[in-house]
Amino acid sequence: MSASHERLRTLIADLGPMIVAFSGGVDSTLLLRVARDVLGDSVLAVTAVSASLARSEREQAAQLSRRIGAPHQFVETRELENPDYARNDGRRCYHCKKELFRALSDIAPLARGRALTYGAILDDLRDERPGMEAAADAGARAPLLEAGYTKEMVRDLSRRLGLPPWDKPAMACLSSRIPRHMPVTEAALRQVDVAEEAVRALGFRQVRVRHQGAGARVEIDPRELRRAIEPEMAARIATAVGAAGFAPVIIDPLGYHPGGATPPTSRPPVFREP
Repeated sequence: MSASHERLRTLIADLGPMIVAFSGGVDSTLLLRVARDVLGDSVLAVTAVSASLARSEREQAAQLSRRIGAPHQFVETRELENPDYARNDGRRCYHCKKELFRALSDIAPLARGRALTYGAILDDLRDERPGMEAAADAGARAPLLEAGYTKEMVRDLSRRLGLPPWDKPAMACLSSRIPRHMPVTEAALRQVDVAEEAVRALGFRQVRVRHQGAGARVEIDPRELRRAIEPEMAARIATAVGAAGFAPVIIDPLGYHPGGATPPTSRPPVFREP
């Protein structure tokens, strides 16, 4: 066992019974697995469900918690009812996490006052993360961050523990596909969810369908981009995304880039379907 793994186990043991905000991503999955190893049934995984969670992510969270053997429940969150969230400014993530931790705090007394935890890591400190401010306001703890874990360390330990999502691509909430200051609505989120599922069904792993009002900009992992822009496949992608109600459909020639909800004006389309 590595020193960092032992440090994480000790930190979790000191925290005691806990609730893990469980998205099913690589970070929260590792946190849940180690917490389960240390605390047994004293850890409870809770997944927030709303229109901003992709349907596939909800199913994967349920499957992963069963595989790990941790008690798990879903809780409905209502961030879309908050005008401060729906207006989609630079504080959207704060209002999202505030609602998440409100829901978890409501559960905590029923779970014997367990500590609230979530899967933040050192890499998250490099970017502006209003959600971490909301977590601090709620008194939530980030054991992976406190134990000094980077994304590379998370993936390495996840691989050694045999966790399926050790190499899972990053998966932000669906609201991140809506350009800043364009209102977040349930209808827009559903459109994005349907479109992304359709593109993944064509065999692509890392996909973002960026809502552009009437149209959509599709980002594919650069390693898969060559296949995506072949004329026949580009037409299939455009048809799949268009079936969700988008027109025109543009494939970004530079591929997936985090935080790309607002497209740079210098990027010409590779393929467009009217």
